[in-house]
Amino acid sequence: MYIEKINSPSDVKNLNIEQLEVLAAEIRKGLMNRLSKKGGHFGPNFGFVEATIALHYVFDSPKDKIVFDVSHQSYVHKMLTGRKEAFFDDAHFSDVSGYTNPQESEHDFFNVGHTSTSVSLACGLAKARDLKGDNENVIAVVGDGSLSGGEALEGIDFSAELDSNFIILVNDNDMSIAENHGGIYKNLKALRDSNGSCECNLFKAMGHDYLYVSEGNDIGKLIEAFEKVKNIDHPIVVHINTLKGKGYAPAETEKENWHWCAPFDVETGEQKFGGAGEDYDSLTCDYLLKKMKSDPKVATVVAAVPVCIGFTEEKRKEAGKQFIDVGIAEEHAVAMVSGIAKNGGKPVFATHSSFFQRTYDQISQDLCVNGNSATLLVNTASVYGMNDVTHLGIYDIPMMSNIPNLVYLAPTNCEEYFAMLDWSIEQSKYPVAVRIPCNGVIHTDKPVEKDYSDINKYQITRQGEKIAIIALGDFYQIGEELAKLIAEKTGIAPTLINPRYITGIDEEMLENLKKSHSKVITLEDGILNGGFGEKIARFYGSSDMKVYNYGLKKEFLDRYSVKEVLEENHLTPELIFNDIN
Repeated sequence: MYIEKINSPSDVKNLNIEQLEVLAAEIRKGLMNRLSKKGGHFGPNFGFVEATIALHYVFDSPKDKIVFDVSHQSYVHKMLTGRKEAFFDDAHFSDVSGYTNPQESEHDFFNVGHTSTSVSLACGLAKARDLKGDNENVIAVVGDGSLSGGEALEGIDFSAELDSNFIILVNDNDMSIAENHGGIYKNLKALRDSNGSCECNLFKAMGHDYLYVSEGNDIGKLIEAFEKVKNIDHPIVVHINTLKGKGYAPAETEKENWHWCAPFDVETGEQKFGGAGEDYDSLTCDYLLKKMKSDPKVATVVAAVPVCIGFTEEKRKEAGKQFIDVGIAEEHAVAMVSGIAKNGGKPVFATHSSFFQRTYDQISQDLCVNGNSATLLVNTASVYGMNDVTHLGIYDIPMMSNIPNLVYLAPTNCEEYFAMLDWSIEQSKYPVAVRIPCNGVIHTDKPVEKDYSDINKYQITRQGEKIAIIALGDFYQIGEELAKLIAEKTGIAPTLINPRYITGIDEEMLENLKKSHSKVITLEDGILNGGFGEKIARFYGSSDMKVYNYGLKKEFLDRYSVKEVLEENHLTPELIFNDIN
């Protein structure tokens, strides 16, 4: 096997074209070994094998700097830069992350997992090179799906003025996570159909030289193209047409389903999702479909991640024009739903918590300053959510709960979640965000509130004395367990409170607690700094009430164990009980 002898990019340069093609097949075996057992980004990596080999054959990493957009297509790059064991040896799977990581290798320049970033990051590398008088190549790899992101277009717009070596490699497989959306893709199609020769050319219009490679999975053609642009003295876009998922038939034909995969059976392609039963993705999709069918003013908006709320291709067709995918453009989505609400529509925008981070200004300015009644569904906002450092969902509470006019709700069970969502869609007074529960689908047989118009009114779910537990959202169940433990250990039943509202405090209730309580415990599924518990502690600051805030410390976690993180932050009933006694 040639891969056994590849320990750095310099080893790639020793192979001829025929040997490189064998190497590509060997690399796909390594990808298959890891992905079938561990899961990860399948389609982006299988489709970019030949391009990565050609990049390292022509350029001289790490002197020449390759920046991968999202970096979810960097597995092959990792194999060729000394990390192949993480793909061929199961015992070494945990040695590498799913994204580029400078702590792993000098060939990685940034730890990134969000889209549309590579051109801007690479612009910075190129500018610093020019300031120092150096002469290395700087290559920004960006997928066609990422081009709908504003930062990518901002970077391309700026990079034309660098007036020095700058290479943008556009990996065009005619797919984002799902299908692409936006007018830019009409031009990409025209460029593909004309072999790069059509008069209308987005990249030339933005001031770049341009080179098209129709056979983006042909190593020889790619090497020829990259050699043409190596050491170029001005910005150029190299536009290559690749096949997403190349080398595995199910991934080639069902590109959306194989963008990312759980562990799967190689022979059948059947993915092992590890657990059956209800999930909020499909439940939310079914609810919204029913809502849209009964009311033509309801619209569901996503930003390139439709299945984050269960909208598969079939469900999207069922929803028709009331379902809107804006592509990778979360900022546009928030401003757009503000406009829909302003003109009498009932919009719901859903995406992951870590992607909402890109929309702070739009939530604040375009939505909340204007007070329009759009609904934001915040998914994977939890320690129980995605656990890669680039996709952490635990920072939303400090970010969103301190924006004026926004009502941010934290349901504690399935019935409460849908009651909050329904109220949000039907009311017309507030911008509302709802945290989708992330600790499993938990049902209640108790009646839940249907109207949340009385803002910031908490709910006492169990009246007690001396100790009050204010347990927010996903951590309400920890609050229940803590209340039970305290009663068992002390004989005193504490008061248990479901605050529901993240964005404000129930001053009347908190004041009343002073009469018969001496301790208040807050629990929140997010970082403590600037979070929910601090609002409670600030209220009681001048009183004799002892307040204990429990949540997560401010840090960047990476590929963590939920159990370990909860224990480290004393987020177990036993540890909390010991702390307060």
